Amino acid sequence: MQKVIEAAWDNRELLRDESTQNVIREVIELLDKGKLRVAEPTLNGWVVNEWVKKAVILYFPIQKMEVLEVGIFEFYDKMKLKSGYENLGVRVVPNAVARYGAYLAKGVIMMPSYVNIGAYVDSGTMVDTWATVGSCSQIGRDVHLSGGVGIGGVLEPVQAAPVIIEDGCFIGSRCIVVEGVRVEREAVLGANVVLTMSTKIIDVTGDKPVEYKGVVPSRSVVIPGSYTKKFASGEYNVPCALIIGKRKESTDLKTSLNNALREYDVAG
Repeated sequence: MQKVIEAAWDNRELLRDESTQNVIREVIELLDKGKLRVAEPTLNGWVVNEWVKKAVILYFPIQKMEVLEVGIFEFYDKMKLKSGYENLGVRVVPNAVARYGAYLAKGVIMMPSYVNIGAYVDSGTMVDTWATVGSCSQIGRDVHLSGGVGIGGVLEPVQAAPVIIEDGCFIGSRCIVVEGVRVEREAVLGANVVLTMSTKIIDVTGDKPVEYKGVVPSRSVVIPGSYTKKFASGEYNVPCALIIGKRKESTDLKTSLNNALREYDVAG
């Protein structure tokens, strides 16, 4: 499959061949069932399967636009929606939408929310109201994506890593995580934390600040912050994220965000 996808990526004329289209559709079916992933954990860290992401991109041009009707609602698109939730063991509240090609493991709960193609959402995870999981994002087990969370998608460039939220994380309301940022196991992000690959993530728990970019260390408790930066016209406060402590072993993994933050005297 990888050879066929790579060939079609280099020569789009091959997309006219039925055999090539069948391979692309097979890859999307495997993504939908969780048998393939755009990115996966290994002993040496996360690895991005670029050819799988290429298959997702190539799936768009071989699909035809069509009218989709659901009751009084009408849509016009070329992508199927995911189905068969009862057999999958996934709870889907009305107005929640997942696209075909996104994997939802048994025990996932989707409040009115959106999961895009290529995404992987593991068991026990809650995608709360108006949260969005972008294309190819990787969400671990027992994660809570709170209301209004925006997990960015990534298709191009193909070498770009997707956003990765590892097992047991709690992502607070209205957080934004984009551009391939990785949030390691059991970390807690307070409400309104915004993380891009250029966002400074500063550990302020020690005598001197320790700065990270693109990764939130395991079990960190993070809140929004700012630092002063000089510009030509003067000094201004620029957003950052502050690590104010570690999630304690005594804290239950399914604790609410407020309980985790309360240990550090910070309001949710």
